[in-house]
Amino acid sequence: MARPRPLSGFPEWLPAGRLVEQHVLDVLRRTFELHGFASIETRAVEPLDQLLRKGETSKEVYVLRRLQESEDEASAREPEKGLGLHFDLTVPFARYVLENAGHLSFPFRRYQIQKVWRGERPQDGRFREFTQADIDVVGADTLPYHVEVELPLVIADAFAALRDVGVPPVRIMVNNRKVVEGFCRCLGLDDVEPVLRAVDKLDKIGPDAVAELLRVETGADPALASAVMELVGLSGEDESVVDAAAALARRHGADDALLDEGLAELAALIGAAARQAPGTVVADLKIARGLDYYTGSVYETVLVGHESLGSVCSGGRYDTLASDGARTFPGVGLSIGVTRLVSRLLGADLVTATRSVPSAVLVAVADEEHRAASDEVAAALRARGVPVEVAPSAARFGKQIQHADRRGIPYVWFCGEQHEVKDIRSGEQQAADPATWAPPEEDRWPRVVPGTAS
Repeated sequence: MARPRPLSGFPEWLPAGRLVEQHVLDVLRRTFELHGFASIETRAVEPLDQLLRKGETSKEVYVLRRLQESEDEASAREPEKGLGLHFDLTVPFARYVLENAGHLSFPFRRYQIQKVWRGERPQDGRFREFTQADIDVVGADTLPYHVEVELPLVIADAFAALRDVGVPPVRIMVNNRKVVEGFCRCLGLDDVEPVLRAVDKLDKIGPDAVAELLRVETGADPALASAVMELVGLSGEDESVVDAAAALARRHGADDALLDEGLAELAALIGAAARQAPGTVVADLKIARGLDYYTGSVYETVLVGHESLGSVCSGGRYDTLASDGARTFPGVGLSIGVTRLVSRLLGADLVTATRSVPSAVLVAVADEEHRAASDEVAAALRARGVPVEVAPSAARFGKQIQHADRRGIPYVWFCGEQHEVKDIRSGEQQAADPATWAPPEEDRWPRVVPGTAS
Protein backbone atom coordinates (compact mmCIF):
# COMPACT_ATOMS: atom_id res chain seq x y z
CA MET A 1 0.00 0.00 0.00
CA ALA A 2 1.37 3.42 -0.96
CA ARG A 3 1.95 5.93 1.78
CA PRO A 4 -1.30 7.89 2.26
CA ARG A 5 -1.38 11.60 1.66
CA PRO A 6 -3.11 13.88 4.17
CA LEU A 7 -6.41 15.40 3.08
CA SER A 8 -6.26 19.17 3.03
CA GLY A 9 -8.76 20.77 5.37
CA PHE A 10 -9.32 17.70 7.56
CA PRO A 11 -6.98 18.20 10.54
CA GLU A 12 -5.76 15.33 12.70
CA TRP A 13 -3.79 16.28 15.81
CA LEU A 14 -0.94 14.23 17.23
CA PRO A 15 -1.57 12.94 20.80
CA ALA A 16 -0.06 16.02 22.47
CA GLY A 17 -2.17 18.29 20.27
CA ARG A 18 -5.25 16.27 21.05
CA LEU A 19 -4.57 16.80 24.76
CA VAL A 20 -4.53 20.56 24.14
CA GLU A 21 -7.82 20.34 22.23
CA GLN A 22 -9.42 18.25 24.98
CA HIS A 23 -8.31 20.78 27.61
CA VAL A 24 -9.89 23.62 25.61
CA LEU A 25 -13.12 21.62 25.26
CA ASP A 26 -13.15 20.72 28.96
CA VAL A 27 -12.76 24.37 29.98
CA LEU A 28 -15.53 25.43 27.60
CA ARG A 29 -17.90 22.74 28.91
CA ARG A 30 -17.17 23.64 32.51
CA THR A 31 -17.65 27.36 31.89
CA PHE A 32 -20.88 26.87 29.96
CA GLU A 33 -22.29 24.60 32.65
CA LEU A 34 -21.30 27.06 35.38
CA HIS A 35 -23.56 29.52 33.58
CA GLY A 36 -26.45 27.06 33.44
CA PHE A 37 -26.23 25.88 29.82
CA ALA A 38 -27.41 22.32 29.11
CA SER A 39 -25.60 20.13 26.59
CA ILE A 40 -27.34 18.82 23.48
CA GLU A 41 -26.19 17.04 20.34
CA THR A 42 -27.98 17.03 17.01
CA ARG A 43 -27.68 14.69 14.06
CA ALA A 44 -24.92 15.29 11.52
CA VAL A 45 -27.31 15.57 8.55
CA GLU A 46 -30.19 17.88 7.68
CA PRO A 47 -32.55 18.02 4.70
CA LEU A 48 -30.98 19.97 1.87
CA ASP A 49 -33.95 22.29 1.53
CA GLN A 50 -33.29 23.43 5.10
CA LEU A 51 -29.53 23.77 4.64
CA LEU A 52 -29.95 25.72 1.40
CA ARG A 53 -32.75 28.06 2.41
CA LYS A 54 -30.35 31.01 2.73
CA GLY A 55 -28.82 30.25 -0.66
CA GLU A 56 -25.33 31.64 -0.12
CA THR A 57 -23.98 28.38 1.37
CA SER A 58 -25.03 26.08 -1.49
CA LYS A 59 -21.47 25.66 -2.79
CA GLU A 60 -20.22 24.60 0.65
CA VAL A 61 -22.66 21.82 1.52
CA TYR A 62 -21.52 18.20 1.37
CA VAL A 63 -24.31 15.99 0.01
CA LEU A 64 -24.95 12.58 1.56
CA ARG A 65 -25.85 9.61 -0.65
CA ARG A 66 -25.22 5.88 -0.81
CA LEU A 67 -22.22 4.75 -2.83
CA GLN A 68 -24.24 1.95 -4.41
CA GLU A 69 -27.24 4.11 -5.24
CA SER A 70 -28.82 2.90 -8.47
CA GLU A 71 -29.35 5.16 -11.48
CA ASP A 72 -33.11 4.87 -11.02
CA GLU A 73 -32.85 5.94 -7.37
CA ALA A 74 -30.58 8.84 -8.27
CA SER A 75 -32.87 10.09 -11.03
CA ALA A 76 -35.98 9.73 -8.85
CA ARG A 77 -34.44 11.64 -5.97
CA GLU A 78 -35.10 15.37 -6.05
CA PRO A 79 -31.79 17.15 -5.26
CA GLU A 80 -33.34 19.56 -2.76
CA LYS A 81 -35.04 16.66 -0.92
CA GLY A 82 -31.78 14.87 -0.18
CA LEU A 83 -29.56 15.07 2.88
CA GLY A 84 -26.43 17.11 3.52
CA LEU A 85 -23.88 17.35 6.32
CA HIS A 86 -24.55 20.38 8.48
CA PHE A 87 -22.17 23.31 7.87
CA ASP A 88 -22.87 25.00 11.21
CA LEU A 89 -24.78 24.24 14.42
CA THR A 90 -27.35 27.03 14.15
CA VAL A 91 -29.53 25.55 11.41
CA PRO A 92 -29.85 22.16 13.17
CA PHE A 93 -30.47 23.92 16.49
CA ALA A 94 -33.33 25.94 15.02
CA ARG A 95 -34.87 22.69 13.76
CA TYR A 96 -34.27 21.02 17.14
CA VAL A 97 -36.11 23.82 18.96
CA LEU A 98 -39.10 23.58 16.63
CA GLU A 99 -39.31 19.81 16.96
CA ASN A 100 -38.93 19.74 20.74
CA ALA A 101 -40.59 23.00 21.81
CA GLY A 102 -43.25 21.12 23.80
CA HIS A 103 -40.56 19.43 25.90
CA LEU A 104 -38.28 22.41 26.52
CA SER A 105 -38.44 25.00 29.29
CA PHE A 106 -37.99 28.54 27.99
CA PRO A 107 -35.79 30.50 28.00
CA PHE A 108 -33.83 27.45 26.88
CA ARG A 109 -30.07 27.63 27.56
CA ARG A 110 -28.08 25.22 25.40
CA TYR A 111 -24.49 24.51 24.52
CA GLN A 112 -23.43 22.21 21.72
CA ILE A 113 -19.96 20.98 20.80
CA GLN A 114 -19.80 19.03 17.54
CA LYS A 115 -18.02 18.71 14.24
CA VAL A 116 -19.35 20.44 11.15
CA TRP A 117 -18.41 20.18 7.48
CA ARG A 118 -17.97 22.97 4.98
CA GLY A 119 -16.68 22.59 1.42
CA GLU A 120 -14.55 25.70 1.18
CA ARG A 121 -10.93 26.28 0.21
CA PRO A 122 -8.67 25.30 3.13
CA GLN A 123 -6.31 27.97 4.38
CA ASP A 124 -4.89 29.22 7.67
CA GLY A 125 -7.68 28.84 10.21
CA ARG A 126 -10.20 27.49 7.67
CA PHE A 127 -11.00 23.80 7.41
CA ARG A 128 -13.45 21.50 5.68
CA GLU A 129 -14.07 19.52 8.87
CA PHE A 130 -13.90 21.36 12.16
CA THR A 131 -15.30 21.51 15.67
CA GLN A 132 -17.55 24.32 16.86
CA ALA A 133 -18.72 25.12 20.38
CA ASP A 134 -21.98 27.06 20.46
CA ILE A 135 -24.04 28.63 23.22
CA ASP A 136 -27.54 30.00 22.72
CA VAL A 137 -30.40 31.28 24.82
CA VAL A 138 -33.75 30.95 23.07
CA GLY A 139 -37.08 32.32 24.24
CA ALA A 140 -40.66 31.60 23.25
CA ASP A 141 -42.06 34.68 21.44
CA THR A 142 -39.99 37.11 23.56
CA LEU A 143 -36.46 37.29 24.91
CA PRO A 144 -35.22 40.17 27.10
CA TYR A 145 -32.31 42.33 25.99
CA HIS A 146 -30.15 41.48 29.02
CA VAL A 147 -29.35 38.12 27.37
CA GLU A 148 -27.47 40.06 24.69
CA VAL A 149 -25.33 41.50 27.50
CA GLU A 150 -24.87 38.17 29.25
CA LEU A 151 -23.62 35.93 26.45
CA PRO A 152 -20.44 37.80 25.41
CA LEU A 153 -19.52 37.90 29.10
CA VAL A 154 -19.85 34.09 29.24
CA ILE A 155 -17.42 33.90 26.33
CA ALA A 156 -15.10 36.33 28.15
CA ASP A 157 -15.19 34.00 31.17
CA ALA A 158 -14.36 30.98 29.02
CA PHE A 159 -11.31 32.59 27.43
CA ALA A 160 -10.18 34.02 30.77
CA ALA A 161 -10.18 30.46 32.14
CA LEU A 162 -7.77 29.46 29.34
CA ARG A 163 -5.28 32.24 29.99
CA ASP A 164 -3.20 30.26 32.52
CA VAL A 165 -2.21 27.67 29.89
CA GLY A 166 -0.96 30.24 27.39
CA VAL A 167 -4.05 31.14 25.35
CA PRO A 168 -3.69 34.83 24.41
CA PRO A 169 -6.22 37.36 25.68
CA VAL A 170 -9.20 38.05 23.45
CA ARG A 171 -10.93 41.18 22.28
CA ILE A 172 -14.69 40.81 21.87
CA MET A 173 -15.94 43.44 19.43
CA VAL A 174 -19.64 44.25 19.71
CA ASN A 175 -22.14 46.33 17.81
CA ASN A 176 -25.90 46.62 17.48
CA ARG A 177 -27.36 46.35 14.00
CA LYS A 178 -30.18 48.70 15.01
CA VAL A 179 -27.62 51.52 15.14
CA VAL A 180 -26.47 51.16 11.53
CA GLU A 181 -29.99 50.34 10.32
CA GLY A 182 -31.57 53.34 12.06
CA PHE A 183 -28.80 55.67 10.91
CA CYS A 184 -29.05 54.53 7.28
CA ARG A 185 -32.82 54.89 7.15
CA CYS A 186 -32.56 58.43 8.43
CA LEU A 187 -30.23 59.16 5.53
CA GLY A 188 -32.66 57.67 3.03
CA LEU A 189 -30.95 54.29 2.59
CA ASP A 190 -33.99 52.12 3.22
CA ASP A 191 -32.48 48.90 1.87
CA VAL A 192 -30.07 48.26 4.74
CA GLU A 193 -28.99 44.69 3.98
CA PRO A 194 -26.57 45.66 1.16
CA VAL A 195 -25.10 48.29 3.49
CA LEU A 196 -24.50 45.70 6.22
CA ARG A 197 -23.00 43.21 3.78
CA ALA A 198 -20.66 45.88 2.42
CA VAL A 199 -19.60 47.04 5.90
CA ASP A 200 -18.96 43.41 6.90
CA LYS A 201 -16.17 43.34 4.28
CA LEU A 202 -14.39 46.42 5.63
CA ASP A 203 -11.42 44.60 7.17
CA LYS A 204 -10.96 42.48 4.03
CA ILE A 205 -11.21 45.06 1.24
CA GLY A 206 -10.65 48.43 2.96
CA PRO A 207 -12.73 51.61 3.29
CA ASP A 208 -12.37 52.83 -0.31
CA ALA A 209 -13.66 49.55 -1.74
CA VAL A 210 -16.53 49.49 0.78
CA ALA A 211 -17.51 53.07 -0.15
CA GLU A 212 -17.57 51.99 -3.80
CA LEU A 213 -19.72 48.99 -2.90
CA LEU A 214 -22.15 51.30 -1.14
CA ARG A 215 -22.37 53.44 -4.26
CA VAL A 216 -22.90 50.49 -6.61
CA GLU A 217 -25.23 48.37 -4.45
CA THR A 218 -27.30 51.06 -2.70
CA GLY A 219 -26.98 54.12 -4.91
CA ALA A 220 -25.46 56.12 -2.07
CA ASP A 221 -23.82 59.34 -3.24
CA PRO A 222 -20.35 60.25 -1.90
CA ALA A 223 -21.80 62.29 0.97
CA LEU A 224 -24.02 59.45 2.15
CA ALA A 225 -21.24 56.89 1.78
CA SER A 226 -18.92 59.18 3.75
CA ALA A 227 -21.45 59.49 6.57
CA VAL A 228 -21.86 55.71 6.79
CA MET A 229 -18.09 55.20 6.75
CA GLU A 230 -17.69 57.78 9.52
CA LEU A 231 -20.23 55.91 11.66
CA VAL A 232 -18.71 52.47 11.18
CA GLY A 233 -15.26 53.87 11.91
CA LEU A 234 -16.20 54.53 15.55
CA SER A 235 -14.86 52.22 18.26
CA GLY A 236 -13.97 52.32 21.93
CA GLU A 237 -13.92 50.49 25.26
CA ASP A 238 -16.48 52.64 27.07
CA GLU A 239 -19.77 54.41 26.51
CA SER A 240 -18.04 57.42 24.93
CA VAL A 241 -18.31 55.63 21.58
CA VAL A 242 -22.10 55.68 21.97
CA ASP A 243 -21.96 59.42 22.69
CA ALA A 244 -19.85 59.93 19.56
CA ALA A 245 -22.34 57.96 17.45
CA ALA A 246 -25.25 59.99 18.85
CA ALA A 247 -23.43 63.26 18.10
CA LEU A 248 -22.71 62.08 14.54
CA ALA A 249 -26.38 61.20 14.08
CA ARG A 250 -27.47 64.66 15.28
CA ARG A 251 -25.01 66.31 12.92
CA HIS A 252 -26.61 64.50 9.99
CA GLY A 253 -30.13 65.12 11.22
CA ALA A 254 -30.68 61.43 12.02
CA ASP A 255 -33.58 61.17 14.46
CA ASP A 256 -34.96 57.65 14.62
CA ALA A 257 -36.47 55.49 17.36
CA LEU A 258 -34.65 52.38 16.13
CA LEU A 259 -31.33 54.24 16.19
CA ASP A 260 -31.98 55.48 19.74
CA GLU A 261 -32.92 51.96 20.85
CA GLY A 262 -29.76 50.50 19.36
CA LEU A 263 -27.53 53.15 20.98
CA ALA A 264 -29.17 52.57 24.38
CA GLU A 265 -28.70 48.79 24.11
CA LEU A 266 -25.10 49.16 23.01
CA ALA A 267 -24.41 51.50 25.94
CA ALA A 268 -25.88 48.94 28.36
CA LEU A 269 -23.69 46.18 26.96
CA ILE A 270 -20.50 48.22 27.03
CA GLY A 271 -21.24 49.50 30.54
CA ALA A 272 -21.77 45.97 31.90
CA ALA A 273 -18.67 44.67 30.16
CA ALA A 274 -16.52 47.50 31.54
CA ARG A 275 -17.55 46.41 35.03
CA GLN A 276 -17.33 42.64 34.63
CA ALA A 277 -14.62 42.10 31.98
CA PRO A 278 -12.65 45.35 31.73
CA GLY A 279 -10.55 45.68 28.60
CA THR A 280 -12.07 42.60 26.96
CA VAL A 281 -15.24 43.91 25.27
CA VAL A 282 -15.08 46.91 22.94
CA ALA A 283 -17.71 48.66 20.86
CA ASP A 284 -16.80 48.55 17.17
CA LEU A 285 -19.48 49.90 14.84
CA LYS A 286 -18.06 48.22 11.76
CA ILE A 287 -19.04 44.77 13.12
CA ALA A 288 -22.10 43.91 11.03
CA ARG A 289 -22.15 40.12 10.47
CA GLY A 290 -23.18 39.49 6.88
CA LEU A 291 -26.03 37.05 7.58
CA ASP A 292 -29.38 38.76 7.36
CA TYR A 293 -31.06 36.96 10.28
CA TYR A 294 -29.23 39.04 12.91
CA THR A 295 -31.49 41.72 14.36
CA GLY A 296 -29.72 43.24 17.36
CA SER A 297 -26.35 42.83 19.04
CA VAL A 298 -23.60 41.23 16.96
CA TYR A 299 -20.22 39.96 18.14
CA GLU A 300 -16.81 39.02 16.75
CA THR A 301 -13.79 37.89 18.77
CA VAL A 302 -10.09 37.97 17.93
CA LEU A 303 -6.98 36.71 19.71
CA VAL A 304 -4.87 39.70 20.69
CA GLY A 305 -1.65 39.56 18.70
CA HIS A 306 -3.17 37.11 16.22
CA GLU A 307 -5.78 39.31 14.57
CA SER A 308 -4.77 38.03 11.13
CA LEU A 309 -6.39 34.70 12.03
CA GLY A 310 -9.78 36.38 11.92
CA SER A 311 -12.63 35.89 14.33
CA VAL A 312 -12.45 32.84 16.61
CA CYS A 313 -15.93 33.44 18.04
CA SER A 314 -18.89 35.25 16.55
CA GLY A 315 -22.67 35.49 16.70
CA GLY A 316 -25.52 37.76 17.59
CA ARG A 317 -29.22 38.29 18.27
CA TYR A 318 -31.75 36.70 15.94
CA ASP A 319 -35.49 37.20 16.29
CA THR A 320 -36.90 35.10 13.46
CA LEU A 321 -34.48 32.26 12.78
CA ALA A 322 -36.85 29.66 14.27
CA SER A 323 -40.61 29.89 13.70
CA ASP A 324 -43.40 27.39 13.12
CA GLY A 325 -45.88 29.97 11.88
CA ALA A 326 -47.75 30.11 15.17
CA ARG A 327 -44.84 30.85 17.49
CA THR A 328 -41.50 32.54 17.04
CA PHE A 329 -38.41 31.62 19.01
CA PRO A 330 -35.96 34.54 19.27
CA GLY A 331 -32.47 33.88 20.51
CA VAL A 332 -28.93 35.06 21.11
CA GLY A 333 -26.01 32.84 20.24
CA LEU A 334 -22.24 32.73 19.89
CA SER A 335 -20.07 30.11 18.20
CA ILE A 336 -16.43 29.39 19.00
CA GLY A 337 -14.33 27.95 16.17
CA VAL A 338 -12.50 25.40 18.32
CA THR A 339 -10.43 23.92 15.50
CA ARG A 340 -9.39 27.37 14.27
CA LEU A 341 -8.36 28.29 17.81
CA VAL A 342 -6.46 25.05 18.48
CA SER A 343 -4.69 25.20 15.12
CA ARG A 344 -3.19 28.55 16.06
CA LEU A 345 -2.34 27.46 19.63
CA LEU A 346 -0.40 24.47 18.28
CA GLY A 347 1.01 26.06 15.13
CA ALA A 348 2.43 29.05 17.01
CA ASP A 349 3.56 26.91 19.99
CA LEU A 350 1.43 28.97 22.34
CA VAL A 351 0.20 25.94 24.29
CA THR A 352 1.67 22.46 24.76
CA ALA A 353 1.27 19.33 26.87
CA THR A 354 3.77 18.07 29.45
CA ARG A 355 3.67 14.63 27.84
CA SER A 356 1.78 12.97 25.01
CA VAL A 357 0.63 9.83 26.84
CA PRO A 358 -1.48 9.49 29.99
CA SER A 359 0.85 6.94 31.61
CA ALA A 360 2.81 8.26 34.59
CA VAL A 361 4.51 4.91 35.27
CA LEU A 362 5.98 2.12 33.17
CA VAL A 363 6.19 -1.12 35.15
CA ALA A 364 9.30 -2.98 33.98
CA VAL A 365 9.21 -6.73 33.27
CA ALA A 366 12.20 -8.72 34.54
CA ASP A 367 11.34 -11.70 32.31
CA GLU A 368 8.21 -13.08 30.70
CA GLU A 369 7.79 -15.70 33.46
CA HIS A 370 7.30 -12.84 35.96
CA ARG A 371 5.05 -10.60 33.80
CA ALA A 372 2.11 -11.46 36.10
CA ALA A 373 3.94 -9.78 39.00
CA SER A 374 4.31 -6.59 36.91
CA ASP A 375 0.62 -6.77 35.99
CA GLU A 376 -0.29 -6.99 39.68
CA VAL A 377 1.71 -3.85 40.47
CA ALA A 378 0.07 -2.02 37.60
CA ALA A 379 -3.39 -3.06 38.81
CA ALA A 380 -2.63 -1.87 42.36
CA LEU A 381 -1.48 1.54 41.10
CA ARG A 382 -4.47 1.93 38.75
CA ALA A 383 -6.85 1.11 41.58
CA ARG A 384 -5.61 4.26 43.30
CA GLY A 385 -5.92 6.43 40.18
CA VAL A 386 -2.37 6.27 38.84
CA PRO A 387 -2.22 5.80 35.04
CA VAL A 388 0.15 2.92 34.30
CA GLU A 389 1.30 0.69 31.48
CA VAL A 390 3.42 -2.46 31.57
CA ALA A 391 6.54 -2.76 29.43
CA PRO A 392 5.79 -4.45 26.07
CA SER A 393 8.74 -6.82 26.34
CA ALA A 394 11.22 -8.13 28.89
CA ALA A 395 14.16 -6.38 27.27
CA ARG A 396 17.21 -5.23 29.22
CA PHE A 397 16.19 -2.67 31.83
CA GLY A 398 18.17 -0.01 29.99
CA LYS A 399 16.02 -0.52 26.89
CA GLN A 400 12.83 -0.48 28.96
CA ILE A 401 13.92 2.85 30.44
CA GLN A 402 14.61 4.15 26.91
CA HIS A 403 11.12 3.02 25.89
CA ALA A 404 9.61 5.00 28.78
CA ASP A 405 11.71 8.04 27.87
CA ARG A 406 10.61 7.95 24.22
CA ARG A 407 6.96 7.88 25.30
CA GLY A 408 7.48 10.66 27.84
CA ILE A 409 6.66 8.45 30.84
CA PRO A 410 8.43 9.94 33.88
CA TYR A 411 8.65 6.89 36.19
CA VAL A 412 9.81 3.28 35.78
CA TRP A 413 8.85 0.67 38.38
CA PHE A 414 11.07 -2.33 39.13
CA CYS A 415 9.46 -5.35 40.76
CA GLY A 416 11.15 -7.62 43.28
CA GLU A 417 11.23 -8.46 46.94
CA GLN A 418 12.00 -4.78 47.36
CA HIS A 419 10.00 -2.73 44.87
CA GLU A 420 11.72 0.38 43.56
CA VAL A 421 10.61 3.28 41.38
CA LYS A 422 12.91 5.51 39.33
CA ASP A 423 12.34 9.08 38.16
CA ILE A 424 14.13 8.81 34.82
CA ARG A 425 14.37 12.59 34.50
CA SER A 426 16.50 13.07 37.63
CA GLY A 427 17.86 9.52 37.98
CA GLU A 428 16.59 9.36 41.58
CA GLN A 429 15.49 5.83 42.60
CA GLN A 430 13.74 4.85 45.82
CA ALA A 431 11.95 1.96 47.51
CA ALA A 432 8.20 2.01 46.96
CA ASP A 433 5.07 0.12 48.00
CA PRO A 434 2.41 -0.45 45.32
CA ALA A 435 -0.28 -0.07 47.98
CA THR A 436 0.79 3.43 49.04
CA TRP A 437 3.14 5.08 46.50
CA ALA A 438 1.86 7.73 44.12
CA PRO A 439 3.65 10.23 41.88
CA PRO A 440 3.55 13.94 42.72
CA GLU A 441 0.22 15.43 41.69
CA GLU A 442 1.79 17.43 38.84
CA ASP A 443 3.05 14.14 37.31
CA ARG A 444 -0.06 12.01 37.78
CA TRP A 445 -1.68 13.14 34.53
CA PRO A 446 -0.32 15.08 31.54
CA ARG A 447 -0.90 18.82 31.94
CA VAL A 448 -1.53 21.52 29.39
CA VAL A 449 0.94 24.38 29.89
CA PRO A 450 2.15 27.49 28.06
CA GLY A 451 4.38 26.78 25.06
CA THR A 452 7.69 28.39 24.25
CA ALA A 453 6.03 31.26 22.37
CA SER A 454 3.71 32.28 25.23
